[in-house]
Amino acid sequence: MCGIIGFIDKTKSPMDGSKIKAALSLMNERGSGDGAGYVAYGIYPDYADCYALHVFFDNMVEPKTKVDEILHRWGTVVHQEEIPTTEQPGLKRVHTPWRYFFKPFDDMIGGKVGSEKDIIKHIVMEVNSSIDGALVFSSGKNMGVFKASGWPEEVADFYRIEDYKGYIWLAHNRYPTNTPGWWGGAHPFNLLDWSVVHNGEITSYGTNQRYVEGYGYKCTLLTDTEVVAYLFDLLGRQHELPTETVVKALAPPFWDEIDRMPPADEELYRAIRLTYGSALMNGPFAIVVASNEGIVGFTDRIKLRPLVVGENGDKLYISSEESAIRVLDPEVKNIRTPRAGEPIIGRFNA
Repeated sequence: MCGIIGFIDKTKSPMDGSKIKAALSLMNERGSGDGAGYVAYGIYPDYADCYALHVFFDNMVEPKTKVDEILHRWGTVVHQEEIPTTEQPGLKRVHTPWRYFFKPFDDMIGGKVGSEKDIIKHIVMEVNSSIDGALVFSSGKNMGVFKASGWPEEVADFYRIEDYKGYIWLAHNRYPTNTPGWWGGAHPFNLLDWSVVHNGEITSYGTNQRYVEGYGYKCTLLTDTEVVAYLFDLLGRQHELPTETVVKALAPPFWDEIDRMPPADEELYRAIRLTYGSALMNGPFAIVVASNEGIVGFTDRIKLRPLVVGENGDKLYISSEESAIRVLDPEVKNIRTPRAGEPIIGRFNA
């Protein structure tokens, strides 16, 4: 039921949030008012070399003091502030959204934790698993997630989403089925530069969770979509697989299809399935993932959830519905529906 939409301008020309709000609001029948959210890339040019850590605080005393202690242990807070918001009649504020612009210490990089990004991953996992009343929900560079429990219009107006300009946008209208509707459970889900919006269910969640937790990830957000962000970080960043290969690992063809492939393709897909069997995702799903390199959309191997693609010059759109794409761009061309498991990839021009 959920409504998803993604947009990329391959020339990095920014678009403000007013149109993405209108496009997502068109799919209100796909939501229940229990969660909506947006993510935009390119919104923090003044702090482009910092990690923008967006945090929900239940109160600004003990949880924030503990988060500050962790950050000061690992690096420098260049700037921090409450994320600007405007109260909405239909949206009940239960957390204070805060943002830190953060740089790890140079002498921490390459130690026992690892790279700069490994340090940020470590901080996110530590905060989200050990500090009651604090939740890091966005942690990449020059990008940010804005989400809450409410309808798309309410969440957009709460965060003043039209004030942000990005060259990638994702948005999500949630209809929770087997997990609670709460601020942290709203989409997009994020880790570092990876952001995920998802319609459907990951029925292999238990296997996928155990797999990523073996690499130090901790699933704490009470929804299956969280694991998708961690799988992309593990396979795409740590294992350095191309995006096309990550999708082949997460949504591969069935074995009988592999058996009928030409020898070279059969060998490749068998190797992927044998190596990444625990990363394979089952269930009905349509997913769009963004990073600082671009976006990718794909569905499950049977395509039990809708996904529509449109293009107009250097602009690529991926959504649950064609009508939402046409709100973003009435002149959109090349509307089509991708095959089951087919990755639709938009990258920036060289």
